[in-house]
Amino acid sequence: MKLRIAFTGGGTGGHVYPALAIDDELHAQYRPDAYEARFFGNRDGLEATLVKTIPLTFVPSAPLQRSLSLSTLRTVFANAAGVVRALDALARFKPMWVVATGGYVCFPVVVAARILRLLRIIRPRIALLEINVTPGLTNRLLKPLVDEVWTTYAASERSFGAKTVVTGAPVRASLRIAKDAASARDRLGLDPDRTTIVVMGGSQGARSINEAVAALVTRRTLGERWQLLHVSGERDYTYMQAEERELAAGNRVKLVPYLDDPADAYAAADVVIARAGASTLAELAVTGTPSILIPYPFAAEQHQAHNAALFEEAGAAVVLKDAEIDGDRLWWTLREVLETDRVVAMRRAARSLAPRNAGAAIVARIEAGLAARVAEDAKANDLHP
Repeated sequence: MKLRIAFTGGGTGGHVYPALAIDDELHAQYRPDAYEARFFGNRDGLEATLVKTIPLTFVPSAPLQRSLSLSTLRTVFANAAGVVRALDALARFKPMWVVATGGYVCFPVVVAARILRLLRIIRPRIALLEINVTPGLTNRLLKPLVDEVWTTYAASERSFGAKTVVTGAPVRASLRIAKDAASARDRLGLDPDRTTIVVMGGSQGARSINEAVAALVTRRTLGERWQLLHVSGERDYTYMQAEERELAAGNRVKLVPYLDDPADAYAAADVVIARAGASTLAELAVTGTPSILIPYPFAAEQHQAHNAALFEEAGAAVVLKDAEIDGDRLWWTLREVLETDRVVAMRRAARSLAPRNAGAAIVARIEAGLAARVAEDAKANDLHP
């Protein structure tokens, strides 16, 4: 019996990369002829470019509204069209599991899966992955429709109750492989022997962080032993090129728009400056990387602030407010971290937050669901020979 998994999620890398990590784990444990996946996403989401190894089905969808407005009608029509599209695609693919990893595209896909199950056309189990401390609107609305909620933190049980299964946040296989810092820096075109600061604003970049880093490297001298890798995001790349042509004398800075695989960047880094998306924090923990976190202030339900607080309390990160960051604030924070023994303690604290092998835990849940389905089928056959 071939295992078929339908993944759905998107909009940002934080909703796409966990699905790819689960797919990596399944490919590692199943023969090619025993496992098949399909990804259900939005044509306008980042998944359209990030998902390269799984066949893609595009489903119309729109962000769910928290209040009534003129756009509410458009949202209803878009998601209704998405349900219709997903009904057809899921019925054809016949998944045994539907795994929703976040983003508004999950809503029509999970609704369609539930409808097909009620009609007994297909019988997939449905799981929701919630890697933030607190859930957003879409995941709260989907709670009654799913069988399990796979979480990073036990605290999420307050939101999901008995459906909560703490698995940890799945992280891509390349990040779980230990790498030599000097070799990673060399592969990135950096000096292998310099203290390295890596700036990553998330899959779409972060304007306020980019501007603060531009001010830092053009107005301050980083020092003879420091270098900086700045991953600006595609949107701000041209803008940042113009800013960083005015580097302060002696500064060593490499600017890139994006990294398909950040494994070398984490290995190279003595400290990472980043947003506080749950996927980023899982990667920081697995790689044991100290961080300066600047939560996105407009994240729904203040997800990033809650995530960052957990790392700060553990001693794994320094947290700065978005409204307060500038070149000087970054400069003094970097000195506080890199010129003391604090960075050693932060690295140890980050590793302490690393989840157990979340990919393996999720595969175990998938296999348990399949075993339960086989048992149900056997029981039904006994009752109706």
